[in-house]
Amino acid sequence: MTDPATTAKTRQSSTPLDAFAHQARQSLLAERNAVGHWTGELSSSALSTATAVCALELARRAGEPSVEPLIDAGRAWLLEHQNVDGGWGDTTDSPSNISTTTLCWAVLGLMGEHDERARKAHERAAAWWRSEAGEPAPDRIASIISQRYGVDRTFSVPILTMCALCGRFGTGPEAWQHVRSIPFEMAAIPHRLYKWIGLPMVSYALPALIAMGQVKHHHRPSGNPAIRMLRNGLRTKTLRILESIQPESGGFLEAAPLTSFVSMSLIGCDLREHPVVRRALGFLKSTVRTDGSWPIDTNLATWVTTLSINALASGEPLLSSLPSAEQEPVRSWLLGQQYRTEHPYTHAAPGGWAWTDLSGGVPDADDTPGALLALRKLSEGSVDDVLRSAVAAGVQWLLGLRNRDGGMPTFCRGWGKLPFDRSSPDLTAHALRAWSAWREGLPAALGERTDEAMSKAVRYLVSAQRADGAWVPLWFGNQAEAQQENPLYGTSRVVRAASVKLSEESPAWTEALGRGRSWLLAAQHPSGGWGGAPGLEPTLEETALAIDALAQPSASEDERAALERGIDWLAQRTENGARFEAAPIGLYFAKLWYREKLYPKIFSVMALGRASRVFSSESK
Repeated sequence: MTDPATTAKTRQSSTPLDAFAHQARQSLLAERNAVGHWTGELSSSALSTATAVCALELARRAGEPSVEPLIDAGRAWLLEHQNVDGGWGDTTDSPSNISTTTLCWAVLGLMGEHDERARKAHERAAAWWRSEAGEPAPDRIASIISQRYGVDRTFSVPILTMCALCGRFGTGPEAWQHVRSIPFEMAAIPHRLYKWIGLPMVSYALPALIAMGQVKHHHRPSGNPAIRMLRNGLRTKTLRILESIQPESGGFLEAAPLTSFVSMSLIGCDLREHPVVRRALGFLKSTVRTDGSWPIDTNLATWVTTLSINALASGEPLLSSLPSAEQEPVRSWLLGQQYRTEHPYTHAAPGGWAWTDLSGGVPDADDTPGALLALRKLSEGSVDDVLRSAVAAGVQWLLGLRNRDGGMPTFCRGWGKLPFDRSSPDLTAHALRAWSAWREGLPAALGERTDEAMSKAVRYLVSAQRADGAWVPLWFGNQAEAQQENPLYGTSRVVRAASVKLSEESPAWTEALGRGRSWLLAAQHPSGGWGGAPGLEPTLEETALAIDALAQPSASEDERAALERGIDWLAQRTENGARFEAAPIGLYFAKLWYREKLYPKIFSVMALGRASRVFSSESK
């Protein structure tokens, strides 16, 4: 229990807390772009850079000399950012891992034929590989990479395909025996049947299914005459499908890796002049950074904008930070990001939001709740017909996405049992909060459906809780955790949903939330901060998330004491809101790590705002 001295200290700290919160808010507001919303900045990625350089180098060898300066700059960046141990991680702050190192090893091996520095870096990478997994021979590489990803071929086949294209598996058809065949002909089947055929890739990877299936067929076709004939007959049709789903920007999912994998595969089929390749190479040219690197994705503009709006409104009315005249452009922009027609790529129904404002985005079950919550904050006391219609569509979109267990998958319902198609606690809790925020204004029939969905979501969350009281998320991790999971993020996001009002009481839900809060308290680091799991070094993001979750009006004395220590840790680490250092806690597709410059600022503003409410109410 907290002693009286600690409680007194807490009550006396409201003014410094308010000053700290104000400084953090100003820092976040200063990050807005000229239009008035947030764009953010993702960390540069060795994996993205390696795949982009490979695609460009293969294009150069196929007769595209204009890309040579980009190849030189990308190669120089990779050489400069090779870890001391000879490998590469996903970010410059990440330890070496087998996937990223294999891709860098492959492309530098290709380029090392005529570049001494690349050859030496390739040799160092091979030495790292030997120390971690044995001799990097084709069969060993194929075995290790396949084991890493299991039945999900979404990323294992692209890695092995790039190795083959770079000549790391030898030459001729025999080089392709280590690359699993992908049934690209399945892309010609009506999308409504995908859930019945069990695709070996997750729902967002259709471009890779087509392109990588074709390059394997091109170099080493099936020995079965019927399958070979079928695939020959469907090459043109599936290429037309690929062209039809390519976004205007040329970047599939706005991601350099997926776009690079598609373009290098088609170049490997002698299709350098294909429209898909030309647009994909254009995307790579337009998204390279001045230092020669590529990020894992172009931007998370919609995501970081909704997070920022919700954070700014966490401690005081949004008007205190954003006057009405500054709110309206953000509101209009955010409404403009809603998908109003069926998505041509995933065939998602109208009504959802993606993570980016660019054409390569796909609506999902994390950004849609984020947008709904932000629109709630941006429309206090002013809900017009346009907003009412957008909200109803967003609510219906989430309702239609639910899995049978009551939880939320990421993109599509029913495509399979791979990670992004399964229910996730962080996504489900986010949807729960969004439904609750708009429940009172919904039409009667839609409101009843929402009540039912909320009850089922709660039952799913209760069932998904670990025995120790934690929840594990899908989209965030911690590099130092044994399984690279981040139960701190998952638990904080579910506990944050404690304010949700249900149509009927759920003692099991109340008990689960209590166990979650207890887990958060026990996970606090001796220094006062929080890491992704008990015993891990704290980060700004994880500490702020824990504070945000625990800062509830009903917080116990122990929770208030933990909050005080956490705020002190945040104040010291940020120099009272003057410096925010991002950590690589974000997970992109296929568990690719990233840092986002705005995460520590957003989460800190959110946490300090919530904490200021708790402590100011205590002093009254």
